[in-house]
Amino acid sequence: MKNIFRYTFMAAVTMASAFTLASCSDETDAEKDKGSTPVIKYARSCNIDQADSLIVSAALGTRLAFVGDNLGDVQQVWFNDQKAKLNPTMVTSHTIIVDIPGNIPGEVNNIARFITSSGVEVEYPFNVTVPAPRIDNMTCEYAHAGDIVTINGAYFADDPNVPLTVTFPGGIPASIKKITQEALEVEVPEGAVEGPITVASIYGEGESGFHYMDTRGMMFDFDGLTGLTNHGWHNMPVEDDGTGISGNYVRLGDGATTLAGKDAWDDGNFSFEYWAGSWNTPTDYPDREGVRLFDIVDFSDYNNMSIKFELCIPSSAAWQACAMQIIFAGTDKVSMGNAGTDIYGNPVAGCNNSYFQNTSARGLWTPWTATQAYHTDGKWITVTLPIKDFIYASDGSGATTFLSSAADFASLQIFLWNGGVEGVDCTPMLKIDNIRAVKN
Repeated sequence: MKNIFRYTFMAAVTMASAFTLASCSDETDAEKDKGSTPVIKYARSCNIDQADSLIVSAALGTRLAFVGDNLGDVQQVWFNDQKAKLNPTMVTSHTIIVDIPGNIPGEVNNIARFITSSGVEVEYPFNVTVPAPRIDNMTCEYAHAGDIVTINGAYFADDPNVPLTVTFPGGIPASIKKITQEALEVEVPEGAVEGPITVASIYGEGESGFHYMDTRGMMFDFDGLTGLTNHGWHNMPVEDDGTGISGNYVRLGDGATTLAGKDAWDDGNFSFEYWAGSWNTPTDYPDREGVRLFDIVDFSDYNNMSIKFELCIPSSAAWQACAMQIIFAGTDKVSMGNAGTDIYGNPVAGCNNSYFQNTSARGLWTPWTATQAYHTDGKWITVTLPIKDFIYASDGSGATTFLSSAADFASLQIFLWNGGVEGVDCTPMLKIDNIRAVKN
């Protein structure tokens, strides 16, 4: 029976995919079934591993196949009071493949409705479940007590009998200012400590993957936690002028120095460099000075990690030229000191600026456009860049060599340069703090 179910389902999918290949002279399923009353026999998951199981309930956003007869003329499918988006190529006489809408229904009747072009309507009992709240990100993970932040995610349901709650680590409830299904505005409470944030609704409880005041995977906090800071040819200013989010921060640009809109190269003002190693012979990696980054952060699962940092750009010093190039490298590509070997007998490249001027992989971030400068209005935000997206060469084309092991994460450079984008001459100032690498 299992194999028969699987064959029937896959045949239905194939028929739906091949629908548009039929000759113009052939009668379509919609024409053939017009005027007939649809018949729904059962529903099943479109997940091939579950395709042989009949289902009567599924969560928001789930893709389903409804199997029956006379389905070719179905024009609308509703779940409770939410209308699904129906792709005509996924509708045949015997199968309708459709996604349950992601919005939480206002009225729940546990009915799926199928409506044809002539208004014939058929109901089929089907229970749509709402998942527990899902928390994706927060506008600033280092926001201070009293700050208003936005928590983005999904399934934020506020039931009058079971009000939605937001709890910061330490078990401290937050005051909620605004609720939508995908975003919450909350005030950071006094006394919150480092850890995940919890959102609870009538449908359950969700916990953030990110941490408030996150120190996991910290590489550069500029306040002494790791002791790491500038360690290359150029020293960017590290400041504590009272405008930081958590003490000291590193600054790229000063709000007066011009960053050219095309082919800019100003590593003296716009490049933060940390090169692992030392001037000792053979090269060693002193703690809190020249240590390899992979010795303090576990990069073994780097494809499922992101680099994060807090960023502040005043509106008076907006950014509109060059990509932010985020470049990790092994000691075989760059190191502090002379080229040669290290204490482990491995070759080291020594100081150079050629390792990143090629097609080796890096991340490129360009939040500005040719017509719109980018700034954070002087507020601190959290930036998240997945390492799996570090696939670009310096000019924005595809890389030809890629990050391939934890050993490629010894050094880090953040440089406003090139990226294959033409911008506008500007005088930006980027304040950056808490550079870390964490699991997604």
